[in-house]
Amino acid sequence: MSPAPSDDAPLSTASPRRVVVLTGASSGIGRATALAFARHGAALVLASRSAESLEPVSMACERAGVPVLAVPTDVADAGAMKALADAALARFGRIDVWVNGVGVGAVGRFEDTPAEAHKRVLECNLLGHLNGCHAAMPHFRAQRHGLLVNMISLGGWIPTPYAAAYVASKFGVRGLSEALRSEVSDLRDVHICDVAPTFVDTPGLAHGANYTGRTLRPPPPLIDPRRVAEAIVRLCDRPRDVTWIGAPALPGRIAYALAPRLVGRTMRAFIDWALRRSTPAPITDGNLYGASRGNAVDGGHREGQAGLTAAGAGLAAVGLACALWAWQRRGR
Repeated sequence: MSPAPSDDAPLSTASPRRVVVLTGASSGIGRATALAFARHGAALVLASRSAESLEPVSMACERAGVPVLAVPTDVADAGAMKALADAALARFGRIDVWVNGVGVGAVGRFEDTPAEAHKRVLECNLLGHLNGCHAAMPHFRAQRHGLLVNMISLGGWIPTPYAAAYVASKFGVRGLSEALRSEVSDLRDVHICDVAPTFVDTPGLAHGANYTGRTLRPPPPLIDPRRVAEAIVRLCDRPRDVTWIGAPALPGRIAYALAPRLVGRTMRAFIDWALRRSTPAPITDGNLYGASRGNAVDGGHREGQAGLTAAGAGLAAVGLACALWAWQRRGR
């Protein structure tokens, strides 16, 4: 593969490098995905809310020998997202892959969470993805090829108590992807791909808004963000509509389809129990209105949980069994 260009001339359209635009690139899954694409030789256009947050990941990718353009961008601003696409085209001449990787959250009882916080979650997660799609799709349609990746989560299929706006945004992105897949069904080489992991060990909870007054920790089993990143990269060669990641995904979806109220009550009871056992923490808006502090890939929660993956899958299986039992009783 040819070395990275040393000037600002547009990348030749004959270049073998994929040109990848990635939002939410500064930490967590986004940073892991940027590094994964860099290892595979892609030219990168990285976006996050501040230049300062983009600098560490940009430098790391450049050390891998690939060209990198960092563009500070607020995904909730449609004009800024169009400018991001324009910057990618001006620098590299085309866009092959667009990854909508931004995700923020606000955890708390619905009425205890400020309405403005709910709105901001929807702006970033749902409108941010929509703005990314709107910026990328004209170019994909014009060049008749392209891969668009929307980050959803299991939360796009199974509602989570105390994360109402997050769940609403993920259900919305799921619908957005379904609609776009129908619209591009006439374009064989344009793909809309959803990536839906279960709980991932990222700094997301630490960065996000917390209105519970308690310390938040994600439940096991936790996925390595690098595993999600590699799944995203593989979509370039083997696109698929939905990529599920995590052992509890299938039994969890089946259980919710069979007995949604039972699953909802069980999830709420588990979260209430976990919050009662956790230590007090200050109320915070987190990164809703400003860039995240910290650029780590990992959240540091997997330590001491090495033996819990099988246990988590087992709990999901128990939940499925309970749902089946409830469904059978309901049918009698």
